[in-house]
Amino acid sequence: MKIDYLKLIACILLCEAVGFLGSFFTMSSIPTWYAALAKPSFNPPNWIFGPVWTTLYLMMGISLYLVWMKGFKKNKPAILIFLIQLALNFVWTPVFFGLHQLLLALIIIVLLWIEIFITIRKFYRISKPAAYLLVPYILWITFATALNLAIVILN
Repeated sequence: MKIDYLKLIACILLCEAVGFLGSFFTMSSIPTWYAALAKPSFNPPNWIFGPVWTTLYLMMGISLYLVWMKGFKKNKPAILIFLIQLALNFVWTPVFFGLHQLLLALIIIVLLWIEIFITIRKFYRISKPAAYLLVPYILWITFATALNLAIVILN
């Protein structure tokens, strides 16, 4: 398969943009509101989130690109599901860090997990590598869901 670098970069930038836009909500809340929350013992250090999310968004972008290259029109439903999960990914950040709505954020992240699972299943039928690229993402969201739940309980 010939690489269409413009499409690849567009897919990666789309996903990375979600993280970049979300950072506007997190950066001001981390040293203040988030620092004051009671957190479980398995809460990772704050510095880990940036590199993990940057890597995950990169993998998500490549995954989207692989499906797009298999035909946009015929794979439009799978791409739409991907975009829905990407939107839920974005929405979680301002709800949790901006509005400080822990329970609503938990509901959103559960819906996000479901959408990622559906995306992986749809992508698997189109491109196995595209689906495999999303496995670390769903694993991280599984961990993040447990973390969100623990923070709800503790606070």
